[in-house]
Amino acid sequence: MRKDMEQTAMQAHGQRPRIVIVGAGFGGLTAARGLAGRGADILLIDRENHHLFQPLLYQVATAALAESDIATPVRAVLRRARDVTVLMGEVTAVDPARRVVMVRDTGDFPYDHLILATGAAYSWFGHDDWTRYATVLKTLDDAAAIRLRLLSAFERAESRSDAGEIRRLLTFVVVGGGPTGVELAGSIAELARSTLARDFRHIEPRQARIVLCEAGPRLLAAFPARLSAYTVRALGGLGVEVRLGATVDEIDAGGVDVAGERIESANVFWCAGTAARPAAAWIDADAARNGAVKVAPDCSVPGHDGVFALGDVASLAGSDGKPLPGLAAVAEQQGKYVARVIANRIAGRPPPGPFRYRDLGTLAIIGRSRAVAWLGRMQLTGFPAWLFWSLVHLFLLAGFRNRLVVYVNWSWAWFTYGRGARLITGVRDDEDEHDAAR
Repeated sequence: MRKDMEQTAMQAHGQRPRIVIVGAGFGGLTAARGLAGRGADILLIDRENHHLFQPLLYQVATAALAESDIATPVRAVLRRARDVTVLMGEVTAVDPARRVVMVRDTGDFPYDHLILATGAAYSWFGHDDWTRYATVLKTLDDAAAIRLRLLSAFERAESRSDAGEIRRLLTFVVVGGGPTGVELAGSIAELARSTLARDFRHIEPRQARIVLCEAGPRLLAAFPARLSAYTVRALGGLGVEVRLGATVDEIDAGGVDVAGERIESANVFWCAGTAARPAAAWIDADAARNGAVKVAPDCSVPGHDGVFALGDVASLAGSDGKPLPGLAAVAEQQGKYVARVIANRIAGRPPPGPFRYRDLGTLAIIGRSRAVAWLGRMQLTGFPAWLFWSLVHLFLLAGFRNRLVVYVNWSWAWFTYGRGARLITGVRDDEDEHDAAR
């Protein structure tokens, strides 16, 4: 089977160039599409078998959408790309001297060109022990874990008689005031105050406490100050407590210590800083502070012939001299660009000019009919921004079925305040552990 996989993935060296892409996110998948049919054998490796539309992950976490609504099997996306082989596996190392990628339990795969598109994980700023008590939001499993904790908190509170325990169960702390933290906090508030408001007899879901903690001086720091101020007001209208300049000092089974205050909570969600996955260490490349690979203007890795990095795992300055943001649009544009660079090399054509990011705007949703949009000189808030956000995300979703299902779910939720993915499934050992720790 191993030999068959290698023969399917690539031809003998010297006949067709071998391209290995690590990561099937926005950048890696776009690069694979761009290189298909260009006279090379392409191997796309990812730990998962699906492409995930991460911008809508928080909606799965808050029961607005199901997992299948925002994820598409990678093999289905690339079904017609006959020269692309998909491998579900975990890359453990890269040997630049031998020009091979090492995959756990599978073996080594040679390359002529290597694209690193491994994305980023959350940074705990030296407090890795907090991972026992706080949940992150990066994968479908993370979203399912948060949804489980959210829905279970209300169910467990309904069965409790101790007022302090009920308050702890119905207190939700979100750490990090970037787009993910803002979107998650606003969606939790709407879940409690609208969707679940009439579903319980002994508790009042509207009294749930949602606290958003941001260590910096304002939310959505990458947005203009006017949009940040609007976001604070909009979240306040949903009942979210916004704490600015609030650094988290400790997270344990009982709650959070933030800015000298103790918040008792059974539900802590970490949406703070990010760190690139260990691609820089794999190839011993120069890395930025967050671990991202420092790349040249053509997204190549200096000192490593044929190696490129893009998306969250790459560090490249934009026209303003600041590193490009970790956005899907950046990864997609870099994926298209790197595909052109490699295709030109294969065809013997001159390389394109340096990569230039076309900023098409930055968006963040706050809640039902509330969002902010920064489109160059234009700044939108409220319903116009929410409508624009909806159209953009529907357009970017992969697959007609995904777009149709999401559109129907959003329309139903907008008119009824309902959320269809509210089933509690899975083992809840994490909650038992929290109870025991107390």
